[in-house]
Amino acid sequence: MNKHIANNTCHLCSKPYDDPRILPCLHSFCLQCLHHEIEKSGSQQMFHCPICERNTSIPVGGASVLPQNLHLGFEVEVAGYMSKMVNNSEVCCDECMDGSNSPAVVFCCTCRQFLCKHCHDHHKRSRHLSKHNMIGLDQEGARQLHTTMKPRDHFCSQPNDEDNTLRLYCETCSLPVCLHAVTHNGHTMTDISTLAKAHRMEMTGVFEDAKEVVTMLTGAINENNRVIEEVEASKRNAFFAINQAFEILQQTLDERKKTLLSELEAISLSKTTALTLQKEQFEKMVGDIGCYTDMASQILQTHTDHEIVALGGLIPTELQATLKRVQTISLTPNQHSNITVSVQTDDLMKQLSKLGNLFQNYLSPSSTMWTSTSVAKVGTRYHVKVQSKTPKGEEYPHGGVEVKGEMRSKTHNGAVVYGEVEDHRDGTYTITLTPQTAGSHQLFITIDGQHVQNSPNDLDVRSKRDYHTLCTAQQVIQCNGPRCVAIHDNGDIYVGSSDGCIYVFDQTGQLKNTIGSSGRGDSQFSSPWGISIKGDVLYVADYGNHRVQKLTSSGKFLHKFGQQGSGQGQFNGPAGVIIDCNNKLIVSDYNNHRIQIFNENGGWLLTIHGNGSGNHSFQSPWGLALDPQGNIHVAACGSKTIKVFTKEGVYVRIYGDPNGPIGVAIDYEGYSVVSEYGGHCLSIYDPKGNKIHTVRNLKNPYGTALDPRDGSVFIANNGANTVLKYCV
Repeated sequence: MNKHIANNTCHLCSKPYDDPRILPCLHSFCLQCLHHEIEKSGSQQMFHCPICERNTSIPVGGASVLPQNLHLGFEVEVAGYMSKMVNNSEVCCDECMDGSNSPAVVFCCTCRQFLCKHCHDHHKRSRHLSKHNMIGLDQEGARQLHTTMKPRDHFCSQPNDEDNTLRLYCETCSLPVCLHAVTHNGHTMTDISTLAKAHRMEMTGVFEDAKEVVTMLTGAINENNRVIEEVEASKRNAFFAINQAFEILQQTLDERKKTLLSELEAISLSKTTALTLQKEQFEKMVGDIGCYTDMASQILQTHTDHEIVALGGLIPTELQATLKRVQTISLTPNQHSNITVSVQTDDLMKQLSKLGNLFQNYLSPSSTMWTSTSVAKVGTRYHVKVQSKTPKGEEYPHGGVEVKGEMRSKTHNGAVVYGEVEDHRDGTYTITLTPQTAGSHQLFITIDGQHVQNSPNDLDVRSKRDYHTLCTAQQVIQCNGPRCVAIHDNGDIYVGSSDGCIYVFDQTGQLKNTIGSSGRGDSQFSSPWGISIKGDVLYVADYGNHRVQKLTSSGKFLHKFGQQGSGQGQFNGPAGVIIDCNNKLIVSDYNNHRIQIFNENGGWLLTIHGNGSGNHSFQSPWGLALDPQGNIHVAACGSKTIKVFTKEGVYVRIYGDPNGPIGVAIDYEGYSVVSEYGGHCLSIYDPKGNKIHTVRNLKNPYGTALDPRDGSVFIANNGANTVLKYCV
């Protein structure tokens, strides 16, 4: 209760609020205190809140026009009454007119008066006053006061004889007014209870938003606390690692020092021993010579001639022998005195001065890159290379983080394959997954639970293909004079016919659409020998009209380019067309013996000439295909070869010996399917160009295509007026 009273004290004057006004920062002060502070600051426009230290603009008219904090004023009023009750001081009756100062016994919450026993009895007897709320002047009454006493009604400042309770709000003047405020006639009015309800709803909404934000901030605070704890744990681990590293380093240095000192002792001992032995040899020779010379001197002094003759030449012989031995040995010390030590400390000291690095964990999952192929095979290990990076895109040089990879099927009830992760300890990781089912998948790669860049990403998982099983067609579609075939992503089968139409069959072989007719107009064709479809766009190599037409997949004409001739962008029988990953068009110009490359709108870009010599030479190019590396494979019907060029026109290689190759298609592994018009067969080549299988008993096959979904092989079996499908 005392705390409640203290909370109703102005921060500036430390007294109970007197006419409290509320600032935009939601802090309240006495009106007079605000006047005083504004006057003291010398600024009539700004007020510096002493609680939150926020600068607040003062509205025109000064502090007096700031909104009243009516609720706080009521709290102050209640606190004043409570203060008299809790202090147990004698309170006089507020109602007695005789000045008797009779002690009060109750408090009327309605009249806001302390009443003596006599006045209290009068209240109880009065018809109008008997229903007022009365509470006793004790601790329990003081506790009840705050909930029993209601805020006063507020009245209009303009006196009138009618009810002047504030019941409206003047939107024009931003003031509450009564129903009879004539000076506000014509102003926009709102019922004050309706406006209060709207404000309550707004505050409730903001309150709910605030609770959500507080929940988020609380979570962020908890996360910060967790990270702070992890920082302390990382610090302890790093402290231990540093001490351990330098202890090992010190131990290594001590061991090396011990080894060097031991080697020094051994070298010194070896030198000293050798020199000592040499010195002893010299000393012995000196002794022998001295012995002989002393003996000879004594003989010369003491011996007679007969005694000297009797000794003969013994002494000179021995002495001369000793002198000769001296001449045969080196008198130089057999060891030099120098023991050189080489401890290259300069480079080592430089390295030691930079030994060790501390890194803040600035690894950023959203910046981390990964690389792999866009196609995986069932039952084959699929590898993903991950390079962790900092927020600035720099390579992060350390391992140790939690990297996960998983592959989820979109079609097989969300089947999941979890990857094995190899940490190379240099910021790179290898994730290995082995898909179990074919179809569309999503690849998820995370670091510490957060997705890396471009995760999740779509991944196409395909079944292993065994072209050796190609033998009997699983589907036969009747079509008059089929020349080329292309498969839409949705499985629809597009067939170019010799009758000038393009027929569209569904997956069951039922005709669902006919595009164009024979002729020279838009969406009309003369021998559509090559077709290619990507998304909802269809390109047609219109052989007899010497042009390429661009249509929608449903057959609506969009664009055409080319005319008969041999110049850039001109054709003499375009026979094949394909689209690369950059939407460039590659067209085989059959009778001009060349390949031309265009942008998607028909703008000429490049020509690969076949009428040259050597490896570049080819005749009558028809079918075209792109391998996984983006190289162009050309079925040169007149040359009976398959030649490979880069997209820049550089010769790569040649393979196969087909008899009249017309169609060529390549799967995602690089296997080539080639239709041989003259050989009445379909030949399969591995990525190295080796023939691995042949399907025979066809009749003048033209174009071939692969289903992008499952790799099924389609062949325009022109001589039999059929399109055949072989499942791999």
